[in-house]
Amino acid sequence: MSRLKKTIKYISVAVVMVAAAGVFTFAVRDDFGLGRNMELLVNMMRELSTHYVDRLDPDKMMRDAADGMVGNLDPYTTYLSEEDMKEFEMATTGKYGGIGALIRKRGDYIVIAEPYKGSPADRAGLKVGDKIVAIGKEDAKGFTTEQVSSRLKGDPNTNVKVTIENLVDGKRRTLNIKRERIAIPGIAFSGMLNDSIGYVRHADFTDGCYDDMRSAIERLRAGGKLKGLVLDYRNNGGGILQEAVKIVSLFTPKGTEVVSTKGRVESENKCFRTELEPLLPEMPIVVLVNGHTASSSEIVAGALQDMDRAVVMGQKSFGKGLVQSSLPIGYDAYVKLTTAKYYIPSGRCIQNIDYSEHGSEARVVADSLIREFKTRNGRKVYDGGGIMPDVPLEAQYISRFAMMLYAMGIMDEFGDEYMKRHHAEPIDVRNFSISDEEYERFVEFVKGRDVAYTSETRRALGQLKKALEADRFEGALAARIADIEGELKDDTESNLRTYRDEIVESLNSNIVMRYHYSEGAIEHSLSNDKEVAAAIKLLANPAEYAEILSSRDTRRK
Repeated sequence: MSRLKKTIKYISVAVVMVAAAGVFTFAVRDDFGLGRNMELLVNMMRELSTHYVDRLDPDKMMRDAADGMVGNLDPYTTYLSEEDMKEFEMATTGKYGGIGALIRKRGDYIVIAEPYKGSPADRAGLKVGDKIVAIGKEDAKGFTTEQVSSRLKGDPNTNVKVTIENLVDGKRRTLNIKRERIAIPGIAFSGMLNDSIGYVRHADFTDGCYDDMRSAIERLRAGGKLKGLVLDYRNNGGGILQEAVKIVSLFTPKGTEVVSTKGRVESENKCFRTELEPLLPEMPIVVLVNGHTASSSEIVAGALQDMDRAVVMGQKSFGKGLVQSSLPIGYDAYVKLTTAKYYIPSGRCIQNIDYSEHGSEARVVADSLIREFKTRNGRKVYDGGGIMPDVPLEAQYISRFAMMLYAMGIMDEFGDEYMKRHHAEPIDVRNFSISDEEYERFVEFVKGRDVAYTSETRRALGQLKKALEADRFEGALAARIADIEGELKDDTESNLRTYRDEIVESLNSNIVMRYHYSEGAIEHSLSNDKEVAAAIKLLANPAEYAEILSSRDTRRK
């Protein structure tokens, strides 16, 4: 019997056994349709595998069927195969067995994008830009990032032999690197912004990030001058809910309600309270958020806002108020599904998208359905779409042209060239900047490259020209458009001048990271961060800080 037929047979037997064992359950729930449709699904798979003109892969059939079942639900409900679960566990725990380095594709080879500080790769001397030319006895030319990653990962305390071509001198050397359990810290950077204000950049809510946060705050307190704290949750996509509860416990009394969940099943109705004594029960706090602040990071920001324990600054957060659970379905596969909504202390749910109508009918919560809630001090806050900051700030402008240069790898390539010339020179993390001469080198470096960038202005003009043609309004109007196009300077060389400041800052961060890892790049960026500057200014003004928490309502939307 073929493997495919055996698989289908096992599925059929399993479904029959489940159906037989669950008849009473189905009857009680009045859900005869569930058992009927399970049998139909298996019958369909059997007929397809037996009679379809080409041989079918049962794993792919299962993936397609699972994707179809959840396709009209919310985007967080999904099927996780055994292989998917490995990636999912790494995402939630931040831990894996390997050498501890980010990699990227460069031409025919994979190069080191960043070794994690203190990792086996770092201790072995791997640097940004070093080329991986072989793994074991395999020539790595033409390998994808996935192929290299799978070979570098493995059980802790096992060895992997890697041949590296050094970026600076071009020499090759073979290293025998022992894999370790790599733990990616949830706290990307912490330090003092000035003599009295501390700063913590929290990247994600992986397992153990509370311990990382507590350690970071204790280090900041050790200097004895900490009088205010900035918690940066911008671009934090969330993670483990329980870690969020423990982090809130650092700043609020033991026994404080942080979040509750409500689902269709009674077991999903839970209330989460702090169980630890606070570390900083009264210190002034500013929480920074933006449109990519989501899930657990919104729980922290929203709970502290509802308790009037911190001032939230920035832009409206993403608005993910749904809770997911991972349930086993056999053969080491799981289904990750939305089982509840969460509610922060004021009673509001900040879910932005209503998926109750499913799939393409999903919509943003209507203005008429947005409800008013009150913080502990009686300030007005609202549900239906993320955390609205107490102090709204304009998002910092990011040049699309600069982002295009980064996405194309041009900035990384120039960083490699810079390091070949300056690798022995120390830099000042906070104050480093490339010279005017170096920027002119970069301009020459970019010349002749096909940068596929079109400005928003030119796009808008193109659409206007099409509209004029469709409405037959060419004539004098078309001539005016042509004049504007003639004056518009958005070619590559002009853009290198127009967006010089943004490009220089991106190049600075790229170079600083090569000397002082990602945390050095974060520290460097803080000196030009307008939102961080606004947070420092507010914490230096106790009267305004108190006024916000005592009487300032948030905007409705």
